[in-house]
Amino acid sequence: MQRMRMAVCLLCAAGCLAAASGAVAGKYHVYSCRTPSGAAAPTDGWTGSATGVSVVAEDKCEEGGALVAGLRDGVSHPVGTDTATWTLDVPAQELLKEASFWRAGNAEGGAAANATYEFWFAGPTQPETFGGCVYVSGCMTTVGEPKTPLSPSNFLSVPTPNVGEHIYVNASCGGLQTYKCPSGKGDANGYAAVVYLYAADLTLEQTSQPQVAKVGGELATATKLSGTADLSFEATDPASGVYQAVFSVDGVESGRTLIDENGGHCRDVGGASDGLPAFLYLRPCAGSLSVDVPFDTTTLADGAHHLLVTVTDAAGNSAVALDRKIEVANHLATGSAQTPPPTQTTLGGQTGAALGPPNGTPASAAASLSAHWVAGAHAAALTARLGSAHTLTGRLLAPGGTPIAGAVVQAQFLPSALGAAALALAPAHTGADGRFTLRVPASLPSGRLTLAYSSHVGQPAPDVTAALTLTVPASLSLRVTPHSSHAGGTIRFAGTLHGAPLPRGGKQLVLEARVPGGAWRQFRVLASGAHGAYHASYRFRLPGPVTYQFRATCPHEADFPFASGSSNVVSVFER
Repeated sequence: MQRMRMAVCLLCAAGCLAAASGAVAGKYHVYSCRTPSGAAAPTDGWTGSATGVSVVAEDKCEEGGALVAGLRDGVSHPVGTDTATWTLDVPAQELLKEASFWRAGNAEGGAAANATYEFWFAGPTQPETFGGCVYVSGCMTTVGEPKTPLSPSNFLSVPTPNVGEHIYVNASCGGLQTYKCPSGKGDANGYAAVVYLYAADLTLEQTSQPQVAKVGGELATATKLSGTADLSFEATDPASGVYQAVFSVDGVESGRTLIDENGGHCRDVGGASDGLPAFLYLRPCAGSLSVDVPFDTTTLADGAHHLLVTVTDAAGNSAVALDRKIEVANHLATGSAQTPPPTQTTLGGQTGAALGPPNGTPASAAASLSAHWVAGAHAAALTARLGSAHTLTGRLLAPGGTPIAGAVVQAQFLPSALGAAALALAPAHTGADGRFTLRVPASLPSGRLTLAYSSHVGQPAPDVTAALTLTVPASLSLRVTPHSSHAGGTIRFAGTLHGAPLPRGGKQLVLEARVPGGAWRQFRVLASGAHGAYHASYRFRLPGPVTYQFRATCPHEADFPFASGSSNVVSVFER
């Protein structure tokens, strides 16, 4: 019987394409049938087939059910003929790297001479089956919990050797040819053999990158920029599709723009614990687009900047669309809204900018400005917890290394959330040696801090700037009660996500569990309330004794200005 299943898998594997290789490789998730939060999801890439009498392959995911492969009871089923199968086909130019299933099933129809009911899974890269249930081998009761689709007991990780271009989910009558499985009573749903696939989490990899052509627009051509400037280009990607335009200024990412939602298919639905984007379709984004994206230059200090615009596909592979020096001239007065500069009349009747007194001694438009964080490695980038104050130090020098004393250095902070407004911070003042120290608020999220020096007070654009980055992981607490339970007992989770501003509708959080020393597994996706509080519960199904560890995680999302973070770990003993 095992040889028969091996032969079926080998036939299914014939003609598979070799995996592409290359230096570039990005990944993304695709959810099938259900998302991690339990919402119904499409079954893109899955195809059902049923051979024989009273054999079904039904897609009931849209109504909150499962992909069902089953053989009805009350009918005898011939070996090798009656088979229900769901097949996942991964598109060319994409590779399936990992897969996790939530499934339940049974083979309760029993066995006869040289014939038995069974369900099993297989992948084309190795002929062995996995995750199966064979009645004659002692699998005589239901596997998993059909009434709780996303129960941990339904979780099945696809072994790495079985991951390939196709994965098969089967219910069948196995054994020796010419024999039949019995026609007796099956399970409560009338199946002699059945497997329910409630959810699949597929991790796909793409080894190609997008292509960009015909770049134009004001952002690409203008000598000076103000207000909102556009960038136009054509982009193609034959696999996961064209996803985002990513803007980086002076080496720091300043924003991302979703280029086209592709009818909603190209929208990151979240829920992945590894921080990768997640979609509901194998090829979520459009393969070819003509693009015109805006960029708000008013978020930048006036003066020279290095602008890099890249285009990414859904897997995170990127191609450069624009790489140039730009000159921003919005005439921003420090710490104020956009206003035109004041004017004065000179002896020659010309009109020009009204400048105040020199800023420091000796003031210089050719000054050099350096800065770094005091903590850590004294570098320009710092990762620190929320609630801890941060100090930076720097130095302002005139040409030749002469210190500029008594100068005011302005400071501005731009949170990393998309669309966030810049915050004016208290300025720093240089000492006799040109050095200065600035203590920034402990409440700051992740973002970019820009220091700016102008050689004259009231000057519309700074002469020199320096940028520092701050990364702050999300901060959240977790409480679990009680700390001891039993099969059928319920534990409750509560906690608070700190930091602001929260996204409208709350911030997505993930609850994870493990046995001590094991891998973390997510079992619940939820959202915080308007003030960061969250609550959930879980009921134990299987008896102990066993100790579980729980934590809450906050994945990074573009509209929340904090990096990924996790809570304290809480242990619970199940008796």
